[in-house]
Amino acid sequence: MNIDKKTQKYDRQLRLWQASGQAALENSKVCLINGTATGCEILKDLVLPGIGSFTVVDKKEVDGADAGISFFLDEDRIGTNRAQAVTELLQELNEDVRGFYLAEDPISLIENRLDYFLQFTIVIATDIPEKPLLKLSEALWNANIPLFIVRTTGFIGYFRIVHPEHTVVETHPDSIMDLRLDVPFPALEQYAKTFDFDSMDNMDHGHIPYVVILLKYLDQWKKDHDGKLPCTSAEKKQFKQIIESGRRNVDEENFAEALANAWRAFTATKVPHQVQEIFNDPACETLTANSSSFWILARAIRDFVANEGQGLLPLAGSVPDMKADTSTFVSLQTIYRQKAKAEIAIVRSHVNKILNSIGRTSDFIHDDEIDSFCKHAAFIQVIRYRSLKEEYISDPKKAEIDRWLQDPQDNIVHYVLIRAIDKFYEANNRYPGIILNFKL
Repeated sequence: MNIDKKTQKYDRQLRLWQASGQAALENSKVCLINGTATGCEILKDLVLPGIGSFTVVDKKEVDGADAGISFFLDEDRIGTNRAQAVTELLQELNEDVRGFYLAEDPISLIENRLDYFLQFTIVIATDIPEKPLLKLSEALWNANIPLFIVRTTGFIGYFRIVHPEHTVVETHPDSIMDLRLDVPFPALEQYAKTFDFDSMDNMDHGHIPYVVILLKYLDQWKKDHDGKLPCTSAEKKQFKQIIESGRRNVDEENFAEALANAWRAFTATKVPHQVQEIFNDPACETLTANSSSFWILARAIRDFVANEGQGLLPLAGSVPDMKADTSTFVSLQTIYRQKAKAEIAIVRSHVNKILNSIGRTSDFIHDDEIDSFCKHAAFIQVIRYRSLKEEYISDPKKAEIDRWLQDPQDNIVHYVLIRAIDKFYEANNRYPGIILNFKL
């Protein structure tokens, strides 16, 4: 597809998760077990934004109940294979997405050809009994493939993620601004000192970037307060009054921006708590040839912080829009970008050392990945889940469930009922309320 047409087609979602998120979506290979109404609705919301491909595994024939509750099935499809029917209709939603189906019983497939599911990047399971679900989840867990278990009963929905670990680099925070006002690096300090506020005419004075304004008055404050930042409410108010005193008239937008962003000068630059926890994680401490790129990069950043970074993360390098003339803003932007670029190069050297020590080649992690990791280092996250085996068998948290059940309004009630339905199916090979082979 022509890149312009593609950008136009996916414009709204690209604004949400950007090109990297779209690339991850387009490289995904999704498996849906059973083409239920719920499963089809999930696939619809994946097909529309452009996943790479999907496969529906389902042996069931479409019946009147399916046609009555599924948007993707009608009476004309009754008697046909459900996997084929929903695949054909879902493909019509997006010509860029490839759709496949397998008209086989999912439970038999799990029992006899479990490795079939290891080709996918994500598996979505609907209406799978507990015993085969446990077997499937264990295989996918060991292969590090996410399993999404989805159930709907009336207006009750159940969604369970089964995956050892999910790491996130681009968490898309509201802002990744990292101005280093409290600990300016040498190039930024020197740049700020080139502005002689008193000798400027009103035009130039009204175009001093607010970053420079804050640096000037913060430097002045530190000299008068033993190098300390404004801490108390009174001190912060006093600091703002000092900024206000340098304002020549109420129309100077740059000073208004400085006052609005004065809190950034009060905030100490440091490694966030959740990032420090990642640095202290055993997966970051002990790397092997099987370590993911996330943990290798986290270790490289940790080594940078402990050495060249002097306790600080790599500079993000982004500068927000602000009141300033073009040349001044570009100069400020260049200073931040050059500093960020230099620190990325240092992190790259740490990455190469680590890769060499664990027997991996330097091309295992590309420069773009390092750039993104450094830019978002303050916001990286690690999410870990329990396995289904732990939840169902080895560590079911009975005491916690019993405590939660004391509140009849707690959602744990629905969880217990759903588990009870599964137990009923296991014992009777049917769901409650369904009578098999009923005859008048």
